[in-house]
Amino acid sequence: MERGFYTQKGYQRKNHPAVTGAMEDYLEMICRQARTEGVVRMGALAAGLNVRPSSASKMVQQLRELGLVEFERYGLIRPSAEGRRLGDFLLHRHEVLHRFFCLVNGTADELELVEQVEHYLDEATVGNLERLLPLLEGRDETPPSP
Repeated sequence: MERGFYTQKGYQRKNHPAVTGAMEDYLEMICRQARTEGVVRMGALAAGLNVRPSSASKMVQQLRELGLVEFERYGLIRPSAEGRRLGDFLLHRHEVLHRFFCLVNGTADELELVEQVEHYLDEATVGNLERLLPLLEGRDETPPSP
């Protein structure tokens, strides 16, 4: 048996043992809403992700245990410093992928596709796609390598 092959879940555990794709979705939405509203209410978070408030509450508790959000029961949710750092990357990754897939597919909205694949791309790949975008868009400016 090859040692380099894993199941999809195996790769996720190997590369991101603590933060799951679902946790990333919640943290991304928390940071998105916090950017516009300053803080996040549980009901708004649940509505933004089309989940029940009870599901959102359970996930926020897990994010709190990982030190990614600050939250008191029935209170407001805020990303911690570490949560904001990760959340900023998640939002950036989302935007880069959305631009890329819209360009490649000739569409104006690729939200569903981005949401399905974003968890599988690392920072280096996102950076490479970001540098490729100006070339695909017909612009000459290429961002510098990290």
